[in-house]
Amino acid sequence: MASNEANVEETKKQVEPVKDEKPAEKVNPLEDFDWDAYAEEGGYSSDRKTELEAMYDETLSSVGEGEVVDGTVISMNKREVVINIGYKSEGVVSLNEFRYNPELQVGDTVEVYVEIQEDKRGQLVLSHKKARSLRSWDRVNQALDKDEVIKGYIKCRTKGGMIVDVFGIEAFLPGSQIDVKPIRDYDIYVGKTMEFKVVKINQEYKNVVVSHKALIEEELEQQKKEIIAKLEKGQVLEGTVKNITSYGVFIDLGGVDGLIHITDLSWGRVTHPEEIVELDQKINVVILDFDDAKKRIALGLKQLTPHPWDSLDANLKVGDVVKGKVVVMADYGAFVEIATGVEGLIHVSEMSWSQHLRSAQEFLKVGDVVDAQILTLDREERKMSLGMKQLKPDPWDKIEEKYPVSSSHKAKVRNFTSFGVFVEIEEGVDGLIHISDLSWTKKIKHPAEFTTVGADIEVVVLEIDKENRRLSLGHKQLEENPWDVFESIFTVDSVHEGTIIDIFDKGAVVALPYGVEGFVTPKHLVKEDGSSAKVEDKMEFKVIEFNKSSKRIILSHSRIFEDAKKGEDVAEKKSKASSTQKAVKKLKDNLEKTTLGDISELAALKTELEENQKKGKKKAADDDKE
Repeated sequence: MASNEANVEETKKQVEPVKDEKPAEKVNPLEDFDWDAYAEEGGYSSDRKTELEAMYDETLSSVGEGEVVDGTVISMNKREVVINIGYKSEGVVSLNEFRYNPELQVGDTVEVYVEIQEDKRGQLVLSHKKARSLRSWDRVNQALDKDEVIKGYIKCRTKGGMIVDVFGIEAFLPGSQIDVKPIRDYDIYVGKTMEFKVVKINQEYKNVVVSHKALIEEELEQQKKEIIAKLEKGQVLEGTVKNITSYGVFIDLGGVDGLIHITDLSWGRVTHPEEIVELDQKINVVILDFDDAKKRIALGLKQLTPHPWDSLDANLKVGDVVKGKVVVMADYGAFVEIATGVEGLIHVSEMSWSQHLRSAQEFLKVGDVVDAQILTLDREERKMSLGMKQLKPDPWDKIEEKYPVSSSHKAKVRNFTSFGVFVEIEEGVDGLIHISDLSWTKKIKHPAEFTTVGADIEVVVLEIDKENRRLSLGHKQLEENPWDVFESIFTVDSVHEGTIIDIFDKGAVVALPYGVEGFVTPKHLVKEDGSSAKVEDKMEFKVIEFNKSSKRIILSHSRIFEDAKKGEDVAEKKSKASSTQKAVKKLKDNLEKTTLGDISELAALKTELEENQKKGKKKAADDDKE
């Protein structure tokens, strides 16, 4: 130590300025200081110094800008994370870059990207986000290949699912892959860090699909195997309503799901399962069946209670009247529930005494409360048939008293056929009006020409068939038979004015006075000028045939002028015959006075008369044939 102090003093003396008369020049005292000599006397030697520098350099990392290195978290606060990468200074990274990993703590190793070795303040600038981004694609592919479980941060919700930050890549999490049970609120997952499996990668578009459900399913699969191995038919278990559909209810049995079909929810009719259960409700169910291979479990709820038919009143019998509610409608009838799970069918034929075909919907609708009589009851087959009409009197029991033959009534047209009209006088009392009994005068080809369905019509009872429940009715019988009068009006050879209303191949129909119609054949439609009559022509017609029983009148127009011409020919013949007789008489009177010349003239006259007579007879014969 004394030696060192002496050296220092010596040094000081050497650097002290020399006092001359002239002012001394300013010099830097350290410029001429021999540090090596100083080091040799009391400091480190040059070699030792080099050795120490090398040792110090080994404690520092050799990093360059743009590299990705591993670092250790040495401290954290609410905003920043301090990371040591072995460089001469530590780097600071925003805590926001680690939001995907809320479990980050001091001592964890993380990867960082060296952005700047020293900024203006000499600070090392690092980025964890960029480091993850550079390595993320390789990591994602590696996770898919090795079926690894990775962590991801759910950033936001999107259409159909969620966006997840995985290794700095935005991956898509479908809504169906969040959980094994349906998710009703997606927003509760935003901002959470969860474990995922990479299930799909599109290398071309750099799209990644992840799943959290896959992790749950692996756990559940093992649980299912254990649960199914312990299942037995008839076993009663407690479960939670997981999902409700139109066809049934899915029950969570604690890791395995089972289905209660809608028909196994209640002994009664169920329109929708929501009438019986609600979501997240805990209920007891019985195992009806299960399939080890397909992992399907059929459950029942109604089987936990006795069948309603077993508790049905033992005194109930055929003929009793019961009250029930219509639960199902069909064209052929209605199902009526008289007690929960106990139904009877009212066939449409048992709803009314009416015989014509009708739909059950015309009488009842779902929800109606009705009284009915038990017609059949089979407790073993659990079947029952009911009737409504039996509670009303049968109108056919006293049909002769209420609707005697020849009585008149008002009826409603229900249906048509080609041969007549079906009508209903009252519910259960139907009858037929034959087409021939609709009108005395008109020729009706189809009932639709006379009336319409739903219209009211006056009828007369013609005949009663009680055994077959049929009435023969008439409409024209409400009036007297006009043909009794027509017989004296439309006599043969009488002439009447008529209008042609229809023409067809076989002839024409003519409208005559008093609403009656006649028929004319084509050859009798020819006019005097040789032309044929047309529809709506108004002309005179001669009756050539009248048939009261078949209500037929045959007419002719051409016969009128033909008969007139024939009359003229007959008169001419009579005139010629009279002149001939006079000539013959004259000949006889003058016979004695006749000369030979007169005889020859007489012979010629005789021949001429005979020829005229032959021609007259022939023409008369032709006229008779016509």
